[in-house]
Amino acid sequence: MGSSRAWREILTAVALSGLMAGSALAGACDPQAVDLRGPFGKAHFTVEVADDTSERARGLMFREQLGRSAGMLFVYDSPQHAVFWMKNTLLPLDMIFADATGRVTQVHANAVPQDETPIDGGSGVRFVLEVNAGMAAAIGIAPGAELRHPAIAQNTAVWPCGAE
Repeated sequence: MGSSRAWREILTAVALSGLMAGSALAGACDPQAVDLRGPFGKAHFTVEVADDTSERARGLMFREQLGRSAGMLFVYDSPQHAVFWMKNTLLPLDMIFADATGRVTQVHANAVPQDETPIDGGSGVRFVLEVNAGMAAAIGIAPGAELRHPAIAQNTAVWPCGAE
């Protein structure tokens, strides 16, 4: 079995465990977790939240590892044009951009460690979920997927807390 195939199988297994964890949390909304749903089913990530300027500026820089079902959720005070880079980031990442309602608008796969090339998430971004590279594709996360977290205004959320 080639290493590429083995890697895909590992990511698929991780994705499925995330799907099961997500369904186990039916309707829950934990501030330290992000749930996603779409045609793939449901996925669950344990997250650190970066919701102020200094936390967002540091992000996942200098980290040498990130748990398989872990990530960082960047929360902005209002929708904006979001541009990221990978300077001082040692891990390859997927970046999942979402609007104020929690709808995924764009996915940037496999951001290259230490690359200073701007990664443009577009305008109207209020949330960015960073996870290990390859996870979005392994799970099937794509534009149109729905993200659930208590930082999303519940009266306008596409998937509010407490909903299945």
